[in-house]
Amino acid sequence: MRKRGILLFLVLTLSVMPVMNVSAVTKNEAQEQKKAAQKGLDAVNSSINSIEENKEAVEEEITEIDAQLVDLLLTVDLISDDINSKQAAIDEAQAEYEVAKSQEEEQYASMKRRIKFMYEKGDKKYIEMFLQSESIADIVNKSDYVELLYEYDRQMLLNYQATKEEEARIRERLEDEKSELVEMQDEYVAESEHLQELIDQKRSTLANFEAELSAAKKKANEYQTQIKKQTAVLKEIEAAEAKKRAEEEARKKKEAEAKKKAEEEAKKKSEEDKKNKDAENKENVEENTPNDSKEEDNSNTGDNNEGGETPEVKEEPAQTEEPAPAKEPASPGDAGKGKQIADFACRYVGNPYVSGGTSLTNGADCSGFTWAVYNNFGYSLPRSSYSQSTYGREVSYSEAQPGDIIYYGGHVGIYIGGGKIVHASTAATGIKISNALYRSIITVRRIV
Repeated sequence: MRKRGILLFLVLTLSVMPVMNVSAVTKNEAQEQKKAAQKGLDAVNSSINSIEENKEAVEEEITEIDAQLVDLLLTVDLISDDINSKQAAIDEAQAEYEVAKSQEEEQYASMKRRIKFMYEKGDKKYIEMFLQSESIADIVNKSDYVELLYEYDRQMLLNYQATKEEEARIRERLEDEKSELVEMQDEYVAESEHLQELIDQKRSTLANFEAELSAAKKKANEYQTQIKKQTAVLKEIEAAEAKKRAEEEARKKKEAEAKKKAEEEAKKKSEEDKKNKDAENKENVEENTPNDSKEEDNSNTGDNNEGGETPEVKEEPAQTEEPAPAKEPASPGDAGKGKQIADFACRYVGNPYVSGGTSLTNGADCSGFTWAVYNNFGYSLPRSSYSQSTYGREVSYSEAQPGDIIYYGGHVGIYIGGGKIVHASTAATGIKISNALYRSIITVRRIV
């Protein structure tokens, strides 16, 4: 009863959570909204832990499944969205392939019309070369006999070759995308089977399974909706901030140029004022210097003005600002350690995926792989992917550095830079390197 009451409380809490207005929130508010969603998920697991303290061993196992169920349902939904996105990309590639194929057929038909025309005109050498070749590609490769072809025919053959190369490139890309989709489908099926196992266990041990499953799905959907909205808002805000930074840099540059111009004009004016002042002082000196007639008239007045000397004007040297000391470059420090961790993790690419495993050589699952890699550097990470998603400190994907852990919802990988991760993917693919954006990112955690 106590467990049902806690679940009911969580559902009611979620039902009264405010809907986020994307256009009205600041970045801090959006981050707080995202943290609130994460806090809600933490509250679910915290409540489960509280129940575990008061129940028997069997009930403790059931509550642990509850926590896994919420996270797994979120993962399944996110993978489904990613599969739909991948399928859309494959459909686009298929359309490009059809265009290339159509170009090939048109080129081939044009060549046949040309050959027919030449045959009717009696150009036997060209016909013999065509008939003796095993394929059209063979004709293209016989460059030693290009002098036997008219320039127009040679250009058509080269165009055909280019069309074939374009077709091959598109086909190869299409096959790669199909393989990636199949891999993601395999992962989806594996996680669905795991979910079904959890459902079967819960049905055999808990009478009100349907109600709890419905509540868990509702929680998972609400968390997913909140995470998507918050991620979209943060992307918009980050884009606006980037624009604002660019405008601010442009403004500062303009101000610096204006300041420099003003300083130059002030310096020029100061030099002109100094020159005018020197000239004025010189005139004053000349006016105060006695001429010969004044010396005769004032010869008997004593020695008070004898010599007609004027005080010497001394110029003080201009003061120059001492250059500010250069800033010391930031120490590589933690960033270097993260790169070491990423490089170390890449050594084990190709090794097997083993559910529940933590061996870098004999096999590990996704969280077991990250746990084992960090353990080699003296870090003690939690064992589950969910727990690792709350460990360390959160950074945005745009700030991700090698060694950071990326959490996708039920799955984790180690960022190695260049938009790539290394992770224990599936039983079919093992430990591999993938595009970091191959699935929707929930959070990026910095450990070092």
